[in-house]
Amino acid sequence: MGASRIEFRLRMAINAAIIVLGFWAPWSEFLGSGERISLLERLALVLSRAGLLPFAIATAGIAALAAVLAALGVLLRVWGTAYLGPATVNNAAMKARAVMADGPYRYVRNPLYLGIWFMAAGLAFLMPETGALVTMLLLTLFLLRLILGEEQFLTVQLGEPYRVYLQAVPRIAPRLRTSLPRTGASPRWFHAILTELIPIGVFVALVCYPWTFDHRLLPRIVLISFGLSLIVRALGRGESATGIMAG
Repeated sequence: MGASRIEFRLRMAINAAIIVLGFWAPWSEFLGSGERISLLERLALVLSRAGLLPFAIATAGIAALAAVLAALGVLLRVWGTAYLGPATVNNAAMKARAVMADGPYRYVRNPLYLGIWFMAAGLAFLMPETGALVTMLLLTLFLLRLILGEEQFLTVQLGEPYRVYLQAVPRIAPRLRTSLPRTGASPRWFHAILTELIPIGVFVALVCYPWTFDHRLLPRIVLISFGLSLIVRALGRGESATGIMAG
């Protein structure tokens, strides 16, 4: 069943709430020994106790994996936003102008949602074990609801061209080769980077974490990224308003 319009309108807030819930994990105090140990530390302990890797190397390796997942998230988000456009990506309502078959949309139908999933997967390594599990389960279910809701909406609005697109491009698992004709859209990389400052901030924080092991670093960098993104959006709206008035 697809997501409702209110869920779509609040999608970013819901995604953020799910991730915050994973870090908070209030139920962890009532489970096990009550220790709040991150998934990263737990996996490193398991590897070191099994004699497979020293704890320090295991920790660095798992942290690198988290950073790689976040990097995939940034790549998909920036690439997808560059072609779809910041105005559409940030819009509170669903938009249906034409079928997008350029950039990542030639290989997978939902690169933006896939990017959020990879970003959260990287963050999950810093969450308590049960928090990581709950976050990834809830986020996966919610993103699937958003995807199904958008597909229903676009099928009604765009008709046969979109049905052809559904048959040609997979929903989640990317297809490496495609014969799908290009639609001729041009990427706007600079605007996309400014729009996706939060995923970029998450990636930077995960890269820095193994050098400091400071749990306060992540929220600080994310808050700075969030603040900068608000400024960028405000400036973008101002430019749009000026353009309309000038026209």
